[in-house]
Amino acid sequence: MSEFVEYLKEVFIDFGQIQARKMFGGYGIYHQGVMFGLVADDRLYLKTDTETAKVFETKGLGPFEYDKGDKMVKMSYHLAPDELLDDPQEAAIWAKRSYDVAVRAKTLKKPKSQKSRAWGRN
Repeated sequence: MSEFVEYLKEVFIDFGQIQARKMFGGYGIYHQGVMFGLVADDRLYLKTDTETAKVFETKGLGPFEYDKGDKMVKMSYHLAPDELLDDPQEAAIWAKRSYDVAVRAKTLKKPKSQKSRAWGRN
């Protein structure tokens, strides 16, 4: 575990317990089994949707992007504001917002088997 990821456990103390899992050269940041953040190159990104992304973008905080061969892929995670790294109360506000987005996104995704049954297919 990187020192930065360990530090995030302190940053999010007012939000609640977080877990980090290695993934793709970085870490997924989880709360109650739901991924609401990611760390790449010791930079924290938080889960966004179309509405919350606007808040990040007005602060000049861009999306997480990675190079996929011939194109750049943007993910629904945006760079977290630096000020939350020094303020557990502020971190809790941003984490809660991103956690809620992640929960909504998770509930919108139905397993393929449920989708098939919903349309009367097996």
